[in-house]
Amino acid sequence: MSGDGSLEWLRREGRIVVVGASLAGLRAAETLREKGFAGSLTMIGDEPYEPYDRPPLSKQVLLGVATADGTALPRRRALDATWRLGVAATGLDMAAGRVRLADGDEVPYDRLLIATGVRARPWPRPEEAELDGVFVLRTRDDSTALARRLAEGPKRVFVIGAGFTGSEIASACRERGLAVTVAERAAAPLVGALGGVVGAVAAELQREHGVDLRCGVMVTALEGDAAGRVRAAHLSDGATIETDVVVVSLGATRNTEWLAGSGLGAGPRGIACDAGCRAFDIRGIVTDDIYVAGDVARSPHPLFGYQFLSLEHWGNAVSQAEIAAHNMLSESADRIPHMWVPAFWSSQFGVNIKSVGVPSMGTEIVVAQGSLTDRRFVGVYGYQGRVIGAVAFDHARWLPFYQELIETTAPFPPPFPMVDRRPDGQRPMDADFPDPSVPTHGPTVTLSGYSPADRRMTFTPAH
Repeated sequence: MSGDGSLEWLRREGRIVVVGASLAGLRAAETLREKGFAGSLTMIGDEPYEPYDRPPLSKQVLLGVATADGTALPRRRALDATWRLGVAATGLDMAAGRVRLADGDEVPYDRLLIATGVRARPWPRPEEAELDGVFVLRTRDDSTALARRLAEGPKRVFVIGAGFTGSEIASACRERGLAVTVAERAAAPLVGALGGVVGAVAAELQREHGVDLRCGVMVTALEGDAAGRVRAAHLSDGATIETDVVVVSLGATRNTEWLAGSGLGAGPRGIACDAGCRAFDIRGIVTDDIYVAGDVARSPHPLFGYQFLSLEHWGNAVSQAEIAAHNMLSESADRIPHMWVPAFWSSQFGVNIKSVGVPSMGTEIVVAQGSLTDRRFVGVYGYQGRVIGAVAFDHARWLPFYQELIETTAPFPPPFPMVDRRPDGQRPMDADFPDPSVPTHGPTVTLSGYSPADRRMTFTPAH
């Protein structure tokens, strides 16, 4: 479809299909209607629920102060959409413009938005993963089941993985007065996202709040009793932890398997798209009728060396969805790029953690405000002589200032005579990120790809 006539036709009577009844899927659909799309809109979701909010699932719901069925996302407007809930998309025929569903149905589209997000990475041994008392946390049903089990007062909760979700779960358990052990293969919690300097602060915070934190260890096995209930976890250092609830928090897997063989540029790291959210096919050619938004998207960001970034962030899903919807209904000259600066927040152990930019790209960190020992500080990350990210522990008022430095590619370390810095003036130090080839429990931003200006890459075709 090209030229004004066809775009007018699309707006008036075209068929737009959204796969993923998620935050991104909902916001995109609302934006399409706001921008005057009057054609047919179909929302496909593999869960039986209308779009709901995920952050409360690891916080308020686990504390018992909210229920998972109270997490439905507020609607900005009526959608007039056909909802196909509880039925997963299983395939895509790009040539015919059809999405195949698990029930055998096929849904035709003129424009397609893929917002299938991510799912929790399961415990790798199925027979152990299926023990009663072993949980993951991603969906409404996961949260309801885990909250119900925590309310029963287990003897000990064992959390595998000290990324943001694992740390939030441990925090909720401690707030409920439950004994908690956390096992993390890296040297400290949150190191994949924030590095070792900040990870050390997170480790102190957990231990002070009574978490039995075990770092630098792997879980070698989960052991069940005769009735099939989990009873112990075995660690690589030889320790055995008796536990009746295990939460596996090993990060996320992108929901792209249904696109295998479709010819779309989709794989384990997500679906590659351009800065305007248009998906690439496997030959690297951009499609004009398929768009991507949310956690499943990988898009190049000019502020970060045109790295392909996958962002598991709430605000990114909203922003990207709105841009995809706008571009879907626009002529090429009117399309806009997705330039949202990553921003992320977490609350755990009484501390509000917020970050902007891509801390995990940083090689150095300077404590620009506050101090690590007080647990109230701003850490600013530098990469190749410029500010690339910042994280605040209970000090979020400074983040808009650092976001502006990131957006203007300001030099690192930032020179401030006027800021509430300690007179001892912190020096930049190694941010201490783990070797990227060793898996940790996940940064909130995944880097994959190189700058087009980087000529050192060699490309060797397979055939």
